[in-house]
Amino acid sequence: MQLFDFQILYGVLMLAICAVTSSFGQKDFQPNYDESKVGEYKLPELLVMRDGSTVKNAKEWNAKRRPEILDLFSKHVYGVMPSPTPDISFKVIEENKKALDGLAVRKQVRIYFDKNNENAYMDVLLYIPSAQKKPVPVFIGLNFFGNHTVHADRGIKLSESWVPNNKEFQIEEHKATEMSRAIHDRRWPVEELLKSGYAVATAYCGDLEPDHVDGWKTGIRSSLKEKLNVQPNEWSAMSAWAWGLSRMVDYLVQDKQINSKQIVVTGHSRLGKAALWSAANDTRMAIVVSNDSGEGGAALARRNFGETVERINTSFPYWFVDQYKTYNKNESAMLVDQHMLLALMAPRPLYVASAEDDEWADPFGEFLGLKNAGPAYALFGIEGIKGDTLPPVEVPVGDVVRYHIRKGAHDITLYDWQQYIKHADSVFKK
Repeated sequence: MQLFDFQILYGVLMLAICAVTSSFGQKDFQPNYDESKVGEYKLPELLVMRDGSTVKNAKEWNAKRRPEILDLFSKHVYGVMPSPTPDISFKVIEENKKALDGLAVRKQVRIYFDKNNENAYMDVLLYIPSAQKKPVPVFIGLNFFGNHTVHADRGIKLSESWVPNNKEFQIEEHKATEMSRAIHDRRWPVEELLKSGYAVATAYCGDLEPDHVDGWKTGIRSSLKEKLNVQPNEWSAMSAWAWGLSRMVDYLVQDKQINSKQIVVTGHSRLGKAALWSAANDTRMAIVVSNDSGEGGAALARRNFGETVERINTSFPYWFVDQYKTYNKNESAMLVDQHMLLALMAPRPLYVASAEDDEWADPFGEFLGLKNAGPAYALFGIEGIKGDTLPPVEVPVGDVVRYHIRKGAHDITLYDWQQYIKHADSVFKK
């Protein structure tokens, strides 16, 4: 048996163990929502390198500390981020120049990852405002159930990939149906974005890897392992989704209707985690937005509040690499924490948002993650988030580095999007 076969076997064994123990972990887990019980913790020093020396300026950050932190997250949390496949190609499979009653140009683009495997692809839905005569900025992000779920536009292709069953959305046998059209349209205010002068591009995360414990078997971690020369256990679902966002960028930077310097990457919840990891690796993303990304995203892992490292690894063992599981109830041993992930966005504009009733995602932990990324931004002369307490609800704070907490639960709402548009306007329309 080859070495890589042992690696795969080990990964499968780890997932099996987690699956067996998950029922116990989920039944017995009691999240802490009492700030007085969070306990003391010490964050890893952001500007102190592994050899003990201190980062003095932006040049040292970019040349030494930033690559060091990126490598730590790769090895201990998310896994490797492969380069694009050498024969990636793009095919516009549908275009309508008068979509949405003339408001937009609709393009549906298939990105092929392997010329020898026609089933290794992702479908991108792109709307471009018709009124614009020059290249426009674009918001990009992955969706949870298929491109057809983000809008009622019947011209959008139904997803052909595995989708999660959902009684509320009338999804059975893991197949998209006409009844599941527009089920998440409230999370994607397409018309508002278009009227504000922005294109919007989205793709289904399940095109890259289905969101379940065995998803790697049919996702790109398996189908592209020879092409990428990376074994499935060397990366995670989170890295697979993040990799897909970068492939979207590969297409967008060569689309003449898109301003390649004005790409805003967004993500909600688990896809917010993927957006952060993608942007950490891909600096072509000009603005980074994290919406309720929580544990494994913007929230500090060392805080015992809401979801924990152990809980997320128990519930979703495939989201992260096996090494991350060694920090279950052992967060203090980690060489990283999430403020360091957020710092990898510097000096690019960064927006982190939380929801008041979303205690599971630890809003204060997300705020502190952003605040403690400040020293990296300071190296570039950019002011970070001030204060030691959460700002008032729906009162955004900060400038280049920005934060808000809105009323309501775990979701991405019109209010959130309106703030992201304003932030992008302040950056792109100076």
